[in-house]
Amino acid sequence: METALTELVGVEHPIVQTGMGWVAGPRLVSGAANAGALGILASATMTMDQLRSAVHEVKSRTDAPFGVNLRADAGDAAERAQLIIDEGVRVASFALAPSKELIARLKDAGVVVIPSIGARRHAEKVAAWGADAVIVQGGEGGGHTGDVATTVLLPQVVDAVDIPVIAAGGFSDGRGLVAALSYGAAGIAMGTRFLLTSDSTVPDAVKAEYLKAGVKDVTVTTAVDGLPHRMLRSELVMSLERAGRTKALAEAVRHAAGFKKLSGLSWPQMVRDGLAMKHGRDLSWSQVLLAANTPMLLKASMVEGRTDLGVMASGQVAGVIEDLPSCAELVARVMAEAQAVLERLHGLAAPHVVTRHEIPPQ
Repeated sequence: METALTELVGVEHPIVQTGMGWVAGPRLVSGAANAGALGILASATMTMDQLRSAVHEVKSRTDAPFGVNLRADAGDAAERAQLIIDEGVRVASFALAPSKELIARLKDAGVVVIPSIGARRHAEKVAAWGADAVIVQGGEGGGHTGDVATTVLLPQVVDAVDIPVIAAGGFSDGRGLVAALSYGAAGIAMGTRFLLTSDSTVPDAVKAEYLKAGVKDVTVTTAVDGLPHRMLRSELVMSLERAGRTKALAEAVRHAAGFKKLSGLSWPQMVRDGLAMKHGRDLSWSQVLLAANTPMLLKASMVEGRTDLGVMASGQVAGVIEDLPSCAELVARVMAEAQAVLERLHGLAAPHVVTRHEIPPQ
């Protein structure tokens, strides 16, 4: 199936595996890439050396195009962008809008730039700055999310920009792919569905929590980092919601120190990142400090398997996922389902409907 997305990045199928922190590592990314989708490596929780090593590992596992997700507001964003330029990575994706200058620098080097956005005005801004495509995440999507459903947000953005639009939030199968295409999207991006594959390195006990969750077991909370965050409802999440801001801030200070060690950032760099985050999202200092909770609480679950100590970011679609296929099986299934739906719709459209003006007089 050829779309503007497959032509832009050179993949076989119009499917993107999103850059999920602690989840989208070399094994998952190469699995998605070898299946014909666009795999995206999550780099925010990596040091520069770890990122370079991860890129090399993906390249050793696949010859297919792949991408790296970068934090546009990170103090070392320019250095990380140079790394992916030097390594010949095909795509740079961003959770926040990159600057006009950074977009130009990447594009001049032949890197495809695909920011993720959650509002029409954000899509218009990055398109005007030269972004090659956008991922549009509706409120059903996991992690930090908005409150506008994909079915409302997607057509707004498709009508507003002239670049390929990739739909995210609520997708897991071929029916969803066809629905997104009918709205004018060039493909779909899936996070939770790829997290729940056999190629994902998320511990089995954590995957089991996702598989047993129903749609109503996926909630949106501000208790973790002060921003709307979609995740599985758990005892820890409920306890954070009951704890109050003072206790949460005390935990955030401790987690900030832990994240500093993991990311390799210095305290001055973390302060600069905090300032960029504060002004870029119009946050209070307490919200900026609470943001230190996110990577550490995700690591506890996604790496260490401690569902009692960590949180589990999740799209609502977790409530309808029941199995753990490989990336190859998942992508093949999605494309087969999409083809079957398209054939059925074509059959419905084929018969000629006789109008009253064509009925001969009696």
